[in-house]
Amino acid sequence: MKPITFWGLCVAGGGLLLAAACAGPKAEAPAKAPAPTTTSAAEFRTTATIKDIMDSVVDPSADYIWDSVSTIVTRKGTEERRPRTDMEWKEVRRRAIALVEATNLLIMDGRKVARPGEKSENPGVELGPEDIQGLIDADHASLIKFAHGLHDAGMKALAAIDKKDADALSDSGEAIDEACEQCHLKYWYPPDTPDILKKGSVRKTS
Repeated sequence: MKPITFWGLCVAGGGLLLAAACAGPKAEAPAKAPAPTTTSAAEFRTTATIKDIMDSVVDPSADYIWDSVSTIVTRKGTEERRPRTDMEWKEVRRRAIALVEATNLLIMDGRKVARPGEKSENPGVELGPEDIQGLIDADHASLIKFAHGLHDAGMKALAAIDKKDADALSDSGEAIDEACEQCHLKYWYPPDTPDILKKGSVRKTS
């Protein structure tokens, strides 16, 4: 058996270093993507009622959009009303955003139609809050469908506003009117309400 010399150790060591260099650093494992966060219904604080949201957000926003493009006839003549300045377009856009996002508020879990004991403002023309609540509880999926329909109509208004297209904005107003009416026909009016009353109340209660 030959003795191990100094040069033999050097050769052996060099071989180990060369092998390590060829192997290269190990690839690091890819970082894991953070787990998606979810928001449970318990994290929302549904303070306002559906009636509150309709009165405070949906009604005034829809009215503003409808009135922004209209024809006003008086003794002094005819006025064609439409947004013209940048500030006027900006304001009507704010109302369209409010309308679109209000549709999400209306369908949140835990949202009640009205406060306990609150009564209908137009008995005989519209159902009472308890009746509307019962209809929604029995078919919440339809409420979501109607809210999405209003959302889509609001998005048409928003697209027209971004293009500063007054004619398209007017058309979107008709779509908003129709979306409101479809929801009211199911949840708002008594079955025997005359059609003339339904048509006359849509823009007041949308």
